[in-house]
Amino acid sequence: MAAPATEHVRNIVLVGQDGAGKTSLAEAMLHVSGKTPRMGTTHDGKSYLDYDEEEIRRHFTLGTSIAPIPYKDYKINLLDTSGQPDFLGDTLATMQAAEMAMFVVDAVDGPQVMTTRLWHEAETMRLCRCVFINHIDREHANFDVAMATLHARFGSRLGAVTIPMGVDKDFKGVIDVLRMKARYFEGEDERVEEIPENYLDVAQVARDKLCDLVAEADEDLMMKYLDGEEQLTQEELEQLLDKAIAQEIFIPVFVGSTIIKQGIKGLMEDIASYFPHPRAHGPFYLANGEELYVDETGEPAGFVFKTLSDPYVGRMSFIKVLSGYLEPGMELMNARSKKKERLSHLYVMMGKEPMDVKSAKAGDIIVVPKMNETKTGDTLSLSGDIEVDPLPSPVPLYPIALEAENKKDEDKLGTFLSKQAEIDPTLRLVRYEETHQQVVFTMGDMHVDVLLNKLKNQAKIEAHLVPVRIPYRETIQKTAEAEGRHKKQTGGSGQFGDCWLRLSPNPGEGYAFVSEVVGGRIPKNLIPAVDKGVQEAMAEGFLAGYPMVDINCVVFDGSYHAVDSNEMAFKTAARLAFRAACQQADPIILEPMADMDITVGEAYAGAVMGDISTRRGRIVGTDSNDEGETIIVVRVPYAEVLSYTKDLRALSRGSGTYSVRLNGYEPAPYDVQKKLVELYEASRK
Repeated sequence: MAAPATEHVRNIVLVGQDGAGKTSLAEAMLHVSGKTPRMGTTHDGKSYLDYDEEEIRRHFTLGTSIAPIPYKDYKINLLDTSGQPDFLGDTLATMQAAEMAMFVVDAVDGPQVMTTRLWHEAETMRLCRCVFINHIDREHANFDVAMATLHARFGSRLGAVTIPMGVDKDFKGVIDVLRMKARYFEGEDERVEEIPENYLDVAQVARDKLCDLVAEADEDLMMKYLDGEEQLTQEELEQLLDKAIAQEIFIPVFVGSTIIKQGIKGLMEDIASYFPHPRAHGPFYLANGEELYVDETGEPAGFVFKTLSDPYVGRMSFIKVLSGYLEPGMELMNARSKKKERLSHLYVMMGKEPMDVKSAKAGDIIVVPKMNETKTGDTLSLSGDIEVDPLPSPVPLYPIALEAENKKDEDKLGTFLSKQAEIDPTLRLVRYEETHQQVVFTMGDMHVDVLLNKLKNQAKIEAHLVPVRIPYRETIQKTAEAEGRHKKQTGGSGQFGDCWLRLSPNPGEGYAFVSEVVGGRIPKNLIPAVDKGVQEAMAEGFLAGYPMVDINCVVFDGSYHAVDSNEMAFKTAARLAFRAACQQADPIILEPMADMDITVGEAYAGAVMGDISTRRGRIVGTDSNDEGETIIVVRVPYAEVLSYTKDLRALSRGSGTYSVRLNGYEPAPYDVQKKLVELYEASRK
């Protein structure tokens, strides 16, 4: 495949709710264009794009696949993304590589939660948008209702470019509003005719709406049009359409059925003719505050929007060429790592199949293998001075802990997780020293399930989930004094240490140690041993084995033996004194607290606040945002919200979002402390 000119590239990201038919649309376009000998389908596992074992098993998309489609003199790069919330990070990263987001919406179900969320994300990115209403031949399909729902949800800038002739089982073709023609479909063939008389009125209404919106792209023409001086000619309409779409003045809506491949040819024609090419789109924003427009004549540079690990090829970097051109053998500098990467090969991916290309010009999308120092979000350029400021990935908030079935595989498990975290920004590894546990933060249950299956099938590691240990802590509430006396005589020199400690609460200030010993009751060189002994005892905990914090410790008296006293003896004495003093100092267990901002629709706010109360949480305040959603600010024990990712989805029908920050400790309730102590004592038997 020859490298297309920038103006002849169209990068379209397919987005929307799972099940709306994004992959089917891509498969239909591939087949109609002649790129594939048959139409791939997801339900029988024979999709060209959903080729991963997990995707075949589940019958839906889990990660971005690319379908490069030659159409006339154009190259249409379709980026098929997941509609699952657990893989939102991959979808958002892919959206950065496109100039147009095509929202695929089911004609019966309408726009769902994921559609709405991604619409707002595209709006934030200033990404051009269009809609394909799919499954118009489905039972109970209603085009007018679907359009009304879209207008209510997304505004009045949406206008139909095609409208159906018939719906449900009576669907027989579409009216091309732009060209005012009827398109009929007979198997693989399409015939274009004049619009039937019974559809002329509805076609003219749609045409007038189209002209109203598109005319806004030219101020002078708009004034004449609105004043009724003249109608837009066909030539004027076509000349303004691409400008209106690129400036987001007009959002085109198409209709069809991907399963029977109806409405596809006209869609491809309009993509090539009117959708923005990479140079016509807005700039990439750089880390230094500057802007970079896609430009064939600029310095060779590319932005990595996705990384995956292929079992045969290794690491593969998906790159949007920003400027200049790329070709095999080039060495580019990574702006983040300041390391050079050699472009050994350039591939165009067709699903899982790589096809070698000799070069790629600005605006195109390619894949480069074996760039092991490069991650998703990195920028590569000849000088290393170009660095795109990538959009932040969604923060993974669903924690899990894993253990290998075979202890010999623990190191392999750690290595595999580290590599996965390098290629998946929504997978975060955190090692908690207090609990001696590595926690994997994920996006949800499906993310976890896919990870476990990759472990089993790719790394050949059997692993299982174990409870995430909460980093509880212990402290004291009262001042207490106690003596620790250690004496051991086993023949020859023995051990002797004797010290008095005074413990007192030191809330929020950590550990402090002071010596008030006078008169040489304990030699100065042995005082540090007392300090060490106390810190060792604090690390072991007193009630349930959790580290102790926020304690003032004063050693104020003691005694020693000139021969038998040494560091070990006084460390032991200090430990004994510390535990004896803790017994009297009203020890308690502290639980970590989380501050959360929960954003939900107003209809779900009451249920969410009620649920937080059952988790021992406190409502700190409420607010609202520009979308009319309620923001609930809460403080809640962290142990109560470990599974909140899936719980909030259930409470808000998938529409809620939240952030969480660990912030301080508070005394745990008696029943929680009692259970933790019982578990600790049982573990020691």
